[in-house]
Amino acid sequence: MVDPRGPIVSSEHLSRKARELSEFEFGLIIAGHAFNRWMVRCMTAAGLPELSSLDILVLHSINHRERAKRLSDICLVLNVEDSHTVSYALKKLTKLALISGEKHGKETFFKTTEQGRDTCARYADIREACLVESLSSLGIAKEDMHQIAGALRAMSGLYDQAARAAASL
Repeated sequence: MVDPRGPIVSSEHLSRKARELSEFEFGLIIAGHAFNRWMVRCMTAAGLPELSSLDILVLHSINHRERAKRLSDICLVLNVEDSHTVSYALKKLTKLALISGEKHGKETFFKTTEQGRDTCARYADIREACLVESLSSLGIAKEDMHQIAGALRAMSGLYDQAARAAASL
């Protein structure tokens, strides 16, 4: 039975031709906020309550595969357009001794310190205990999760293209 009130959306007035897109966007909004809140709470439990969600994403990005990263690489991977926000996170993480920077010519490459790696490991342990174990209760198979992630990445490309089109109007 279809609900006569329509799908659950945050902005019904945007739902002319694609109500399901508005429903998807509302899901993105609440999932994004929940994910940000989760990251901050998890990092607080790991011992660093002063980190924002972007700080945490930057730390994990730098720690990823144990390779030093440039500011531009971090922004590209995280799809952050405002590099100054990532630059601020880098300064904050450096001040907390979670990362260090090394100049190579004109560019600085950032890597996690031992303290940063230990912090990421504590975060991973808490993630396993609080999130990963409960994920199985949803009944979403690993392959389905893989497909959902791919669809989200593809949708991000559509939104980026639409943003470029809107900026040209």
